[in-house]
Amino acid sequence: MKLRQYQEIIALATPIIALQLAQVALTSTDLLMLGLISVQAIAAGGLALVLYNQVRTMCVGMVTGLGNLVAAAVGKGETRTGNTNFDEAAIDEVQGLIRAGLLLATITGIIAIVFITILTNFLSFFGQSEIITTLAKPIMIALAPGLLPMLWLNVLRQFAVGMRRAGSLLIVTLVSVALNALLDLAFIYGWLGLPRLGLVGIGLATTIVNFFIFFVYLRTIMLDQILNKLISLNLFKAKRETVLHLTKMGTPISLTYGSEAAITSIATIFMGTFGPIALAASNIVNQLAYIVYQLNIGLSHGSSILVSRAIGKGEENKISGIALRSFTISFTIMAIIAAFYIIVPDLILLPFLGGDKADTAVLAVATSLLWFAIAHQYFKGSQNILIGLLRGLGNTKAGFTTTIIGYWIVGIPAMGVFGYWLTWESYGIWFGLCIGFAVTSMLLAWCFTGLLKSRYQ
Repeated sequence: MKLRQYQEIIALATPIIALQLAQVALTSTDLLMLGLISVQAIAAGGLALVLYNQVRTMCVGMVTGLGNLVAAAVGKGETRTGNTNFDEAAIDEVQGLIRAGLLLATITGIIAIVFITILTNFLSFFGQSEIITTLAKPIMIALAPGLLPMLWLNVLRQFAVGMRRAGSLLIVTLVSVALNALLDLAFIYGWLGLPRLGLVGIGLATTIVNFFIFFVYLRTIMLDQILNKLISLNLFKAKRETVLHLTKMGTPISLTYGSEAAITSIATIFMGTFGPIALAASNIVNQLAYIVYQLNIGLSHGSSILVSRAIGKGEENKISGIALRSFTISFTIMAIIAAFYIIVPDLILLPFLGGDKADTAVLAVATSLLWFAIAHQYFKGSQNILIGLLRGLGNTKAGFTTTIIGYWIVGIPAMGVFGYWLTWESYGIWFGLCIGFAVTSMLLAWCFTGLLKSRYQ
């Protein structure tokens, strides 16, 4: 029975992880390709990717609650029918949620594109060198339009996950990574008759692949015999009250995700003040940590959906078990990854440097930062799973409150103290970053256990 319960979480989390990795693989591939250009390109492109991911993460937060609402609607429908089927009321509710999600995603995406375009004009105010800001600006502008298909994709993903029919995306992930790498190289070297666009081409390639992934996933849903009967893409028929409800639910999630991404963005900006070598090394290690983080995002979504469904079916006694199994899976996999960081750091880091050991300064700093990445992935991963569990309980505000304390009151000042006042420089920045995530994780654990005891035990 316990094995089947683990399998249930893994079955829900795996497709989400695959789709998250498809998104992250694009920026990871971009960073790898930047290594073929120069250390300055890694520094500038990495800065652009961090800021882009900051905005992307906040946008995703706006539609993240859709999966929980779909799961709850289906759970209530199954309770009303007394079996695994659901009634017309549940179908209407799910279709209304999809339409509202698509409209909200479109509005959010347009606002984000405008924001990124404006932000590129203020990079020089972040203490970065002129060459870094000059190189970062065009890639950010090229990346921005890809936010729209990415958000539409996340709406479809939340719908499918809420229905517990996300499906496998392994092939889509592999194809999208290969296509992105090919387009990156084509725009760098002028292959296939394409112009040599350098950094702009790398951003443009990612945008093109985002559209590709969206249309492939849409086709997957349309071919699903159950999902295609529920899907409704006419966003102009979205009900105002549903859009507002989803916005009200998504705003604190977006702010939580934004606060979480912001501390990493600020750490990246701080690293840039120590020069291109420190920034390049930090960008590489941060991207590795970001890849591992997708595992916990998948587990967060999967456990959150299971909690919402359990509440919808009146099975609140299962919530503690869901949480325990999610953490067991997470910590086991992260321990294996940490072992690779320690045993074969060169094997992990050199691909981001074009396989060239000549960049010994960047390699040395990045190797040291991997130790901080181990702590980072445990603390940050734990907090994301806890945020998902709280969202499943219907609490989307606790995450934002705790991140304000953990990041802005503790974490960012700690980065300033250890990085500048104690002159630990890059190591001090990452130490402060880990402290911020650790405090936030502890606060979230306290919130989750307290809420669970007060409501269901």
